[in-house]
Amino acid sequence: MLSNNPTWVTIEETRQAAEQGLPEAQRALGFACLAGQGVPQDYAAAVGWFRKAGDQDDSVSLCYLGVCYLNGQGVPQDFGEAADCFRQAAELGDPAAQFNLGVLYETGQGVPQNYADALRWYHEAAERGEAQAQFNLGVFFDNGQVVPQDFAKAAHWYRRAAEQECAPAQCNLGLLYETGRGVPRNIRMAVRWFLQAAKQGDKTAQHNLGIYYASLQAAEQAQAEELPDEPPAETLPPPG
Repeated sequence: MLSNNPTWVTIEETRQAAEQGLPEAQRALGFACLAGQGVPQDYAAAVGWFRKAGDQDDSVSLCYLGVCYLNGQGVPQDFGEAADCFRQAAELGDPAAQFNLGVLYETGQGVPQNYADALRWYHEAAERGEAQAQFNLGVFFDNGQVVPQDFAKAAHWYRRAAEQECAPAQCNLGLLYETGRGVPRNIRMAVRWFLQAAKQGDKTAQHNLGIYYASLQAAEQAQAEELPDEPPAETLPPPG
């Protein structure tokens, strides 16, 4: 069953629609083959259906075709082919493909390494709400890579990603609050974001929280040691 498809209830209905050339059905059948939902898992078949839908400018299918080339699923691993698929999907406005293409440019896989192009595609994806791209864009502004260092813009993009539960963005936003870079210094806000990231297993955030609680405990202990001893209670003379 394809519970996420309101038009085709069964795999057979989806296959019939795909064979009739409907790109949405071809994409859905590609997903089913990729995940082994309702059909035996078959990466090569998934590639075939994604390619058919991609030939009709279905951007999501093109992106998934790129992922198959990236991971060597159903096709030999080929970063150049992955980049070509991501580029086609990216130019059609697919944010996941824009992010993936940005990663390839940043790492130099399948394309010449080019941080400016990486930044460009991260920005395109970030504007369309891709959380990981928003985080990566924040890192560029945080580090002053390709663009002038701008902590306020870094905070802006970290926040947008953090609000989508991106743990590294939550941690980095906490660091900006802790140090007062790009935002007013606010330890309570820093701890809030460290907590959010730590709950998702972010090791850096967990480490930062540990340091904060250790310093807080040390401060409380030091304060207690500085308090003067309580004077002894006055004793009243016995009644005369």
